[in-house]
Amino acid sequence: MAIATGLPTIVPVHPLFGAEVSGVDLTRPLDSATFAAIAAAFDEYSVLVFHGQALTDQQQMAFSERFGPLETTVRTLGKEDRLGAHMVDLNNMDEQGKLMDWSDRRMLYQSGNQLWHTDSSFKPVPAHSSALSARVVPPEGGETEFASMRVAYATLPEELRQAVHGRIVVHSFGFSRSLIDPGIGTEVGRDYPPVRHALVRANPANGRASLYIGSHAWIIEGMGIDDSRILLAKLLEHTTRPDRVYQHHWQVGDLVMWDNRCVLHRGRLWDSARHARVMHRTTVAGDGPTAQPPFVHELAATVR
Repeated sequence: MAIATGLPTIVPVHPLFGAEVSGVDLTRPLDSATFAAIAAAFDEYSVLVFHGQALTDQQQMAFSERFGPLETTVRTLGKEDRLGAHMVDLNNMDEQGKLMDWSDRRMLYQSGNQLWHTDSSFKPVPAHSSALSARVVPPEGGETEFASMRVAYATLPEELRQAVHGRIVVHSFGFSRSLIDPGIGTEVGRDYPPVRHALVRANPANGRASLYIGSHAWIIEGMGIDDSRILLAKLLEHTTRPDRVYQHHWQVGDLVMWDNRCVLHRGRLWDSARHARVMHRTTVAGDGPTAQPPFVHELAATVR
């Protein structure tokens, strides 16, 4: 297979973050210089938009794997793993190809994606990035919105910056899904127990700090539940101010890639009973935990 050559063109899509990448064909393997330019743009802009990429699942996985090993897809009633262990299938059709509306329990589960979140923060090792490929799009609705937690941290008032410094936040898949339906929350919570993450983390490539919040963020260690929820709500409101949100209007063949370490995203509603929406997602695994286990802190305290 021929290798795609030629450096891409990078054009911002929002004043604060995000860029459109053109002049590349992701259906072909990328040469080292082209991939390096894309990787640098990813670290700089956090969200990359590629138009006109008629990808197969194998081609999409091959592109994502240039950034690292792929995550294993969660197994839930949403049946996102129907295409295999490394490809998430997000669509509103049942096994017979019939459209499902939002009253269907499988779609109720999927509606959790309409909360601001970052993929896999409920795992001990959270995700590095996700890439979403538009295969079928509705005529209206179904957009995806993005907000930069890096921009949010950079613009935090000093009072909030002091409040988040050095904090650990517990992320819970069961908690986030309980916001949609308590029964679904209990079900997924059995398989994915809560995990600890740093409330502020940095991109290892450039050291730029970011908040790490979203719908899975449940409680902050050392704070009561009420104070935790108030602070997390303030941080979310600050992060997702309308002027800080990029809304992507999908076209068939779009591939949008985002940095889960510093970007929140959410899907928007569409008429699911009338129109199909089929999106395939690959997710690159992260490098490791973001917070040390509690016993490490306790040991350090005893030897100081």
